[in-house]
Amino acid sequence: MNFGFARLATAIILTMCLSINSLKAQPTSITIGMQLEPPHLDPTSAAAQAIDSVLYSNVFEGLTKFRRDGSIVAGLVKSWEISSDGTEYTFSLQENVSFHDGTAMDADDVKFSLDRARADDSTNAQKALFSGIADVTVIDPQTVKLTLTQPDGNLLFNLAWGDAVIVAPESIENIKQKPVGTGPYQFSEWIQGDRISLTRYPQYWGDQPELESGTFKFISDPTAAFAAMMAEDIDAFSVFPAPENLPQFEADPRFQVLVGSTEGETILSINNRRPPLNNLKVRQAIAHAIDRQAIIEGAMFGYGTPIGSHFAPHHPAYVDLTSLSAYDPDKAKALLAEAGFADGFETTLHLPPPSYARRGGEIVAAQLAEVGIKAKIMNVEWAQWLETVFRGKDFGLTIVSHTEPLDIGIYARPEYYFQYDNSEFRELIATLNSTADPDQRQTLLQDAQRILASDYVNGYLFQLASLSVAKSEIKGLWEDLPTAAIPLNEISWAN
Repeated sequence: MNFGFARLATAIILTMCLSINSLKAQPTSITIGMQLEPPHLDPTSAAAQAIDSVLYSNVFEGLTKFRRDGSIVAGLVKSWEISSDGTEYTFSLQENVSFHDGTAMDADDVKFSLDRARADDSTNAQKALFSGIADVTVIDPQTVKLTLTQPDGNLLFNLAWGDAVIVAPESIENIKQKPVGTGPYQFSEWIQGDRISLTRYPQYWGDQPELESGTFKFISDPTAAFAAMMAEDIDAFSVFPAPENLPQFEADPRFQVLVGSTEGETILSINNRRPPLNNLKVRQAIAHAIDRQAIIEGAMFGYGTPIGSHFAPHHPAYVDLTSLSAYDPDKAKALLAEAGFADGFETTLHLPPPSYARRGGEIVAAQLAEVGIKAKIMNVEWAQWLETVFRGKDFGLTIVSHTEPLDIGIYARPEYYFQYDNSEFRELIATLNSTADPDQRQTLLQDAQRILASDYVNGYLFQLASLSVAKSEIKGLWEDLPTAAIPLNEISWAN
């Protein structure tokens, strides 16, 4: 027998097997495109959606968390008990949880995080979520008690927000550049203007995810996003910014298109304290000057659901109030004349980077001009929008999608950026927050929608659709977005 030939044949077979296995090997990482880059990496001190998109459930975790269907489940707690009067919540924490720096996460960290979020000098964008907490008490390292000023039917829901994640005191100094959390992935690097990379955390307290790493690639230009996806330079694009290109992806077997819903009420926000926008008839005129369907077709290529108040159509308590602000330019002109502005007026329209804002803003400005309102378009980056509009309240109009879940309570904050001040509405929300009965809560939520619609607080445009593109082999991406999140631990590549 020719043993040299046998060895050669064996080597060839082994080489072929290795080649076949290498072809079948599943990728261990993923690169996901995003249009917006986070301004920094601390979800507890900014309103930017992009922060949560990268970090929520990946790097940072809260006591509770959102699932893909919008339900609330335990996060860093394994159980809780509620006192009979509803004012005390005692949480038992998960065991063997560590931060990515190796230090243990315990009740002291929970107290630090919640006390920091509700402190007088807190910069938390949703500080009001924690206003009903009277005290946070450490019972022992694995147990913490929250004492409330009154019963709060929203507490477990509020604790699931990205603004309520648990952070370590030791990491606060550098948290905006080097976040340290308890999640299944740890921060690796941030090449500003390009990408953020995360790697799997070996000591994660929960189940180890399939992907070893994930990279979030920032591509602001819709044309570049399309080119990068078609060239397969990236594996997926969350909230794809060019809906006009979706039919091309749908026709290409290399890709899948995911169309779902979001919590994003896309609105023409109005500065309710700035004359003449503080006049109800002027705001009513603005509402009737807007053709929602034209905006949906022109800016979103048909993707989006018209809304008449600040509430998601997929929620059971939704009331269709679009008829109160139906497109009627003649009525808009008449209302302006009644308000003393027969010749119209001038204001500003601040537009942040997302396509829905920039494209939609051009259409809105043209529609307002038809009734005599000259809205000067001001294209701004997110950092400028946060500083000028959100914090500085120096604007007339702006377009933004509010992606926080069930956030109608923001209208009970007179200091919020559109500065709506209605004592009746505040009392209603206070009652809602202290009500646990589902039927009563639904009635209160419907009443809240009707107040906002009849006060024409803002111009309510449409519910933002979730439009994502991914390679066909990818599984586990969220189709609906109950909160801004791209949980890498739920993503895998098909066998």
